[in-house]
Amino acid sequence: MRQRVAIVTDSTASIPLDIAEQLGISIVQLELAVGDEHNDERRVPHAQLAQALREGIPVTTSEPPPPAFFWTYSDVAANGAEAIVSIHISEGLSRTCQSARIAAAEIGIPVYVVDSRLVGLGLGLPVVAAAEAAAAGATPQGVMGVLDRRLRSTTQLLYVDTLEYLHRGGRIGRAQAWLGQALSIKPVLVLKEGIIDQLTKALGSDRALKKAVTNAVQRAGGGPVDIGVEHFEYGDRARQVLDDLRSQLPQVRRTTLEETSAVLGAHAGPGALGITISPV
Repeated sequence: MRQRVAIVTDSTASIPLDIAEQLGISIVQLELAVGDEHNDERRVPHAQLAQALREGIPVTTSEPPPPAFFWTYSDVAANGAEAIVSIHISEGLSRTCQSARIAAAEIGIPVYVVDSRLVGLGLGLPVVAAAEAAAAGATPQGVMGVLDRRLRSTTQLLYVDTLEYLHRGGRIGRAQAWLGQALSIKPVLVLKEGIIDQLTKALGSDRALKKAVTNAVQRAGGGPVDIGVEHFEYGDRARQVLDDLRSQLPQVRRTTLEETSAVLGAHAGPGALGITISPV
């Protein structure tokens, strides 16, 4: 059966490449500048990025330009798609949706640009659910229905080792970042209404991550759930957090463990860890 609806997302979704290829998900790359070097984020090794951040080398991120979306949309239309659902990082964090809308106006088939109000695997897991519906032959309205339900039910939590990098990126104020550093207070953040907000905090990383896991389990409910853990230079702890979640959730359907996108790593900093809970 020919797939009627094409799914497009951006690289901040942290979707494993094998799953994206299997489901035909097209991924448009955000851009990252490290010092004087400017690249698609997939071309920037995490170790190089982490070293640059620690050394104070300027790191900036930017949305894909509209032509990147135009050519992606054109390709999927040429392959026979009748409609495109294009799902992206929160507009509270990036202008990616704006670029997508500019390109969508130039395409000859319907393009539904969706602000996920999430990022990372909080975006990625609902995108995978939408792609599964599209692969099963759902109409554009059917795909959008699946996507809407998953976006509304998904919770995304973020632990950062230091608030300094969020401050550098303009996500929090200088006083808040200094307080966390001075007192060794580790925050647990949540994506709320499309922006980063503080959920809780604790003294030290162990206590903060334990609080994050407990909160994630509470938000998962008792039904089937997909869970995702992503990290930036924190792989051992990410695996432990995923094991903790599995042991406390009775109906885990799918688990995903990934290095986060370089763009997200640039804002969260080394030692960051994200938890996504997405009830099915």
